[in-house]
Amino acid sequence: QVQLQESGGGSVQSGGSLRLSCVASEATAGTCMGWFRQAPGKGREGVANIRSDGITRYADSVKGRFAISQDNAKMRQYLQMNSLEPEDTAMFYCAVGPFWSCSDFRANDFDHWGQGTQVTVSS
Repeated sequence: QVQLQESGGGSVQSGGSLRLSCVASEATAGTCMGWFRQAPGKGREGVANIRSDGITRYADSVKGRFAISQDNAKMRQYLQMNSLEPEDTAMFYCAVGPFWSCSDFRANDFDHWGQGTQVTVSS
């Protein structure tokens, strides 16, 4: 059972940046690692994901502002978030799923989840 731990959340003003990290308890080679977020009163939304071969996918709302990356050991993933907007305020979760789960942002396709880290952007 892979365990995931996020860090790096916080409060920033509009236009600011944050870098989220997610560390896995074991190597995740051959999988998809992703970030989802959930704002109060809304469903869980896919933000970005990265396959173990480096192919990335982004939600339209974050393209050009966010960048996902992972380390070579596939035990950490990062989400660099720039030009943050109040609409980005949410609990951010990292997740790991099978390789094919990177084809879309269906939360049910991901097997392992972290506890979440809060991101708050003020105007």
